[in-house]
Amino acid sequence: MAVIVKNRQIATDTWRLLKAGADGVLPPVPTAGDVIVPLAVWSTQRDALSSRSGRLGVWLDSHEDPARVANDLRHFALIAVNFPALGDGRGYSIARLLRERHGWHGELRAIGHVIRDVLFGLSRCGFDSFALREGEDAQAALPAFNDFSATYQTLVARPPPPQELIARANCA
Repeated sequence: MAVIVKNRQIATDTWRLLKAGADGVLPPVPTAGDVIVPLAVWSTQRDALSSRSGRLGVWLDSHEDPARVANDLRHFALIAVNFPALGDGRGYSIARLLRERHGWHGELRAIGHVIRDVLFGLSRCGFDSFALREGEDAQAALPAFNDFSATYQTLVARPPPPQELIARANCA
């Protein structure tokens, strides 16, 4: 089984990521076990996936709107966000939207082009699980969570500052 970084520790990955092979064809969804399916598969096979044995996760590509799963969150034990390239930062926004707007409290995993250098920022946006790119050393990546002692943006898990709460209350 693969190794991931979860909750800032090395863990064994029990999930199977269902993705297309070199021929572009998706393998069949296993009838049991923990599986992460692409949003397109969830959209077309929702009933069958909801009744299968094992935990279900869904993965969003960086161009997909997290609002598309907002009403289905109860079906998932995990949501993965794919980073297709190092320079593609749309997944950071997806994570914040899932956590802050849609109320996702379950495991949020970064997949794809995930390297040590981005773990600190990803964790601040709400990710708690990381499938590092092939060839990355998970043990060597752990110190990344402590790379910086000061930040500019707020932490996704941190409540808004009092002045923002007051401003929100005055707008209502």
